[in-house]
Amino acid sequence: MSTPPASIRWDALLARHTALELARALAGARLRGLRLDGDARDLALLFEDRTLVWALHPRRGWLRVVGPAEPNEGDFKLRGQVSAVEAPADERIVRFTLSPAADRPLALVVELMGNQWNALLVEGEPAVIRHVLWRRDGARVQRVGEAYQSLRPQARTGLSGDVSEQEWMTALESVPESERAAALVRAFAWTSPLNAAALLGAPSEPGAATGLEVGHERWKRMVDARAAPEPVLLDLDTGLQPYPFPLAGTAHRPARSLLAAFEACADAASESGAPPTGPALDPSLLAGLEGSLRRAKGRVGRLEAELAELEDPTRLRALGDLILARYADIPHGASRASLTGFDGTIIEVDLDPAEPPHANAAQYYQRATKAERAAERLPRLLEQAEATRARAEALLARALAGSADEAELRHALGVGVPRSDAPRETRPSLPYKVFRSSGGLEIRVGRGAKHNDDLTFHHSSPGDVWLHARHVGGAHVILRWPGPGNPPARDLAEAATLAALHSKARTFGSVPVDWTFRKYVRKPRKSPPGRVAVERIETLFVRPEESLLRTLSAHEDSTGDQGRSST
Repeated sequence: MSTPPASIRWDALLARHTALELARALAGARLRGLRLDGDARDLALLFEDRTLVWALHPRRGWLRVVGPAEPNEGDFKLRGQVSAVEAPADERIVRFTLSPAADRPLALVVELMGNQWNALLVEGEPAVIRHVLWRRDGARVQRVGEAYQSLRPQARTGLSGDVSEQEWMTALESVPESERAAALVRAFAWTSPLNAAALLGAPSEPGAATGLEVGHERWKRMVDARAAPEPVLLDLDTGLQPYPFPLAGTAHRPARSLLAAFEACADAASESGAPPTGPALDPSLLAGLEGSLRRAKGRVGRLEAELAELEDPTRLRALGDLILARYADIPHGASRASLTGFDGTIIEVDLDPAEPPHANAAQYYQRATKAERAAERLPRLLEQAEATRARAEALLARALAGSADEAELRHALGVGVPRSDAPRETRPSLPYKVFRSSGGLEIRVGRGAKHNDDLTFHHSSPGDVWLHARHVGGAHVILRWPGPGNPPARDLAEAATLAALHSKARTFGSVPVDWTFRKYVRKPRKSPPGRVAVERIETLFVRPEESLLRTLSAHEDSTGDQGRSST
């Protein structure tokens, strides 16, 4: 017993002879409307005396004639006839030219490439899309109201069968047998993976001719436009397959017509429990996969653009240095200044007129640091994004080919995946991050203005050291110190560096950091979060080197607040 088809495989020969048969079958039939069911991927041409249904879901692909049906409210109402059904030479396209009552050129284009089948109603010349069965993502995004993008012809040799045996032999004879089928399909019109084996097979009588010579004769007979088809049902490993000609080496049984062969495929699928209509896979999952792929492609594009537009950090720092060196030459409120460079050349420097020169220099330093960080980060992110895109493309391809089951797709999309009812482990939320100095002292760095107050006045002791970068916004820092006297200079410098790194001066070359004992810090009444009054201040100048963050082994304290005190 033959295996029912997983899906119909379309090639140019099948499209050509299907179009010819449809042209004969539909001659004179009165059209009432079109039904494009994007969910089921079914196209229906509603005639007065019959309905032609083309199942364009990638799990099906057959077409059949059923009884007449009344147009529904959502159908495309259309009175007229099908004046022509054609397949462009060597293309997997079937085009219905429609002749409605109104004088307007209309065509229904059925695209049968790979498993990306679609149907589009187009109007005018050049053609504009009026309706589309389903909208795919990719290079050919087809939208209603946009110009129809016809597919680029394959440009293979021999559209009319005018390939000599010598040309055939020259193209294929020197190709290794394992690669010959691919070479055949690349070179010659009307060939496909479906018929390649028959066109490269051994001769029927040993010694009569080479396999390639016999294949050439078979090809010429099949591509001859005058040749009468011999419709068959091929019995492939994947199931039943309609075809206009028997293929040497492949089991087959004759069919009354190609339409009858398609009908047999639909019936076989129905008998096996697979309905001939309705999607084999939830279309919303396919839409979700396409959305994932679209987002992945968008992220790759954004990262590539960001990487291409990165500023040169060396140049930015040089401009910051130049602003500081030529401080006195910059007019007040200038948006641009011509400054003499260190090599004597004149350099035009853009400025923020609302900021003083030192703040403009700081902005250039910040941009330089941002560019350096981005240069380190973006290639890694781009590599990850490209991997995500590749996975999304592969999963969508498998879904369209029918090799990915619904459970796998739902899991990949996070759709319908049950959530665990197990309670998540919670950890205490502290208003600071914890570092450890090289001398073993704990350093606490506030997480923001509100948390700064909490750290300073509720998570420190009077004898601890309080630090903050001078005259800029930043974190409060507490160096835990049991006393007596001042803490070791190295530990104090490391705490000051953390204060600089967690401030708006983090990109400066040298940052002044104020410090005092916490008992000399108080909170003025009605002052905003983070604002404090400080006495007995001393100042350290430090370089905000980010490597110190790793050196001090930054880690979140997950054990709670040890040594907490209130003031």
